[in-house]
Amino acid sequence: MDPARWPLAGRFLLALIAGAATVLGFAPFGFGLVPPVTLAVLFYLWTNPPAPRQGALVGYAFGLGLMGFGVFWIRISIAQFGGVNEALAITITVAFVLLMAAYFALAGWLVARLRPRFDRLWLLSVTPAVWVLIEWLRGWFLTGFPWLAFGYSQIDLPLVGYGPVLGVYGIGLMLALSAALLNLWRRPWAMALLLLIWLGGYGLRQVEWAQPVGEPIRVSLLQASIPQEKKWLRSMRQPSLDLYLGMTEQVADSRIVIWPETAVPAFDSEVETSLLRPLDAEMRVQGRDVLLGIVSGDAGDDYYNSMISLGVSGRGRYDKRHLVPFGEYLPFDRWVRPVLDFIEIPMSDFSAGGDGKPLVTLAGYPVGVNICYEDAFGEEVIRALPEAALLVNASNDAWFGDSLAPHQHLEIARMRAVEAARYLLRATNTGISAVIDDGGGLLAVSPQFELSILTEKVPPLTGTTPFTRWGNYGVVVLASLLLAIAFIVGFFGRRAV
Repeated sequence: MDPARWPLAGRFLLALIAGAATVLGFAPFGFGLVPPVTLAVLFYLWTNPPAPRQGALVGYAFGLGLMGFGVFWIRISIAQFGGVNEALAITITVAFVLLMAAYFALAGWLVARLRPRFDRLWLLSVTPAVWVLIEWLRGWFLTGFPWLAFGYSQIDLPLVGYGPVLGVYGIGLMLALSAALLNLWRRPWAMALLLLIWLGGYGLRQVEWAQPVGEPIRVSLLQASIPQEKKWLRSMRQPSLDLYLGMTEQVADSRIVIWPETAVPAFDSEVETSLLRPLDAEMRVQGRDVLLGIVSGDAGDDYYNSMISLGVSGRGRYDKRHLVPFGEYLPFDRWVRPVLDFIEIPMSDFSAGGDGKPLVTLAGYPVGVNICYEDAFGEEVIRALPEAALLVNASNDAWFGDSLAPHQHLEIARMRAVEAARYLLRATNTGISAVIDDGGGLLAVSPQFELSILTEKVPPLTGTTPFTRWGNYGVVVLASLLLAIAFIVGFFGRRAV
């Protein structure tokens, strides 16, 4: 049946259900075959829309389902740690979901507006190209929110093989092409092309993009599991430091020890003589390195969310650059702050780090560092390459409690390891900490909300993936070419008629 003849309410409801079901494709559920099917449903509903407006409404419904069920955990940090009541936290979260769904509405509007003369050409070129370009736009516009980009759902499936070549959005493009081909399932050539796309991903997954540059290094990741509501209490500062120092001593045979984001609940100036210098000296004597999270600077001046390295490889520091809007800094401060002050929402105001390469030296090797939400931006992570022999992500997912967020965040970190072809060490305050290999595989994983030490041997690697060279430009160019082909063929087709 032609979906254009369905009542708009029916199409809206089915798109909403399909968007909500798509969440099953991401962690912790991991049903990666669901997103190609639900996206195929959306593409089917976009077939023959009477007007771009209706295409936008159907896309908006899909976005409401995906974002509403996929990121509603945002309310936890707003309510529990933002100092506002539950009703206001839900209101803010709903407003955010409504805003994010607008990207999917834009995709639906464009797909209908840019429709060429030939249906199959539209389905196989315009629709996947527009889809991935809007996903890419969502990943950087107004600092970006790339969460639940479709490519992440394929982390354990053959399409992940496209990650080192085209990144997560390239995987998303291959998934969108698969969804388009599913709409042509009665045509043998379409099924053959679908099989070819997935076999291509499998084949690329077998490629060794990087090679060892030295002997494996023994590393330990510390997860002290200090509750977020207690973390910054003055009375908890010394007990927290004693706990991390004790855990560090337990792994005296590890060459690298990593503490998570803001593991030290103080400014560096406050603990320079009591913690940093003595720990640096001790690590030098032991021939080891430690990388720890701390706040650098001064409360009365610029201050940074930082990772500081101490030990035999020398002292280094990385300051977080991609800050979380409203969580770590206030966009449009002049207009927004009076409103937040009126409704009594407290705000942090970190400064962003500089533009140099995000590298510190550990165990004699350059190591690429990113903090928390920064690992959601692949083009920023690869700034550490090709120099970085390892990657480190230090996070604090305690803000989101026992929700989908920590599992989704771990899935994102796994994709960064795939794109860069590097082992990634992920240390978190309350979980999920993990040692991830260069193919995105999980070598060691900590339980949530438990004190945990993960220790593994990881090889330093060298080598450059295509994605490291050109970032997201590759998939943007490929999607643009698909659009160009559609319009060229469409133009000459009209001329022929």
